[in-house]
Amino acid sequence: MPDVDTRVPVTVVTGFLGSGKTTLVNYILSEDHGKRIAVIENEFGEIGIDDALVIDAEEEIFEMNNGCICCTVRGDLIRILGTLMKRRDKFDYILVETTGLADPAPVAQTFFVDEEIRAQLRLDAIVTVVDAKHLALHLFEEKEEGIENEAVEQLAFADRVLINKIDLVSEQELIQVENQVRSINAGASLVRTQMSKVDLDWVLNAGAFDLSRILEVDPEFLGDSEHQHDQSVTSVGIEAEGPVNLEKINGWLGWLLVEKGVDIFRMKGIINVENSENRFVFQGVHMLFDGQPDRAWKPGERRVNNMIFIGRNLDRDELDTRFRACLVK
Repeated sequence: MPDVDTRVPVTVVTGFLGSGKTTLVNYILSEDHGKRIAVIENEFGEIGIDDALVIDAEEEIFEMNNGCICCTVRGDLIRILGTLMKRRDKFDYILVETTGLADPAPVAQTFFVDEEIRAQLRLDAIVTVVDAKHLALHLFEEKEEGIENEAVEQLAFADRVLINKIDLVSEQELIQVENQVRSINAGASLVRTQMSKVDLDWVLNAGAFDLSRILEVDPEFLGDSEHQHDQSVTSVGIEAEGPVNLEKINGWLGWLLVEKGVDIFRMKGIINVENSENRFVFQGVHMLFDGQPDRAWKPGERRVNNMIFIGRNLDRDELDTRFRACLVK
């Protein structure tokens, strides 16, 4: 009779900017599955937004927003995993959500090259979330020599692929997206989703990670590897106290979508709207935008406007100046 694997299972959730990773994490945390889950969040940006967008839950949430998990803060990941294992009785499962610009290979590699981690944790699955409407835009983007296309890497290493935002495309476009995914990774299991809602048994404790398949994709997987990000992609963070005028902020957001939408891969934020007791939360991908009132501000909570923009040709001064013009004087 084979030995039972008592190591803690880990799911790595990846996918390009704006695909729906945080939505998937929130869905997992809000569903009744009986698992106690620790969450590790990694964000590409100067200020952290994702931890504020992840629902309030009893789960333990760790955030890393001072670099990309696949390179500069990989040591932080190892340290956090080590800290978690000292509190092994507090959780049954670990979710790692990478930044949208992460190459999942070095993250997955962590669970094999570090002996202590390998003895206590097992990589259960790499789950890649795909934005059905914008996938092709990033798959076929021309990169300079030596610069990796993260959207391609995220699909190549996936065990499970969520074709998300199916409500935004036609059936014919969906079939085309699925064919594009299969042309990169024919072995991954695919499912169509809206708002990242999926059968949790399909993504948790799925036993889907196959090291031999990964070694076929990348024979150097277990060796030292260099990862080079596209330096033309930058982030701009805005943090400002005080309420904003609703009419002015609507005008600012409209300007953003029309004038800057093509260059903005991802934007998200929490806004303090004048005369409102609720946070206003917005998220956007290129020219698509979703914004709505969120939970009430808590007693004593600082009502700070926090926003992050990730993309190309971002003019920090212009974004900051135009936003601050929306603040109530």
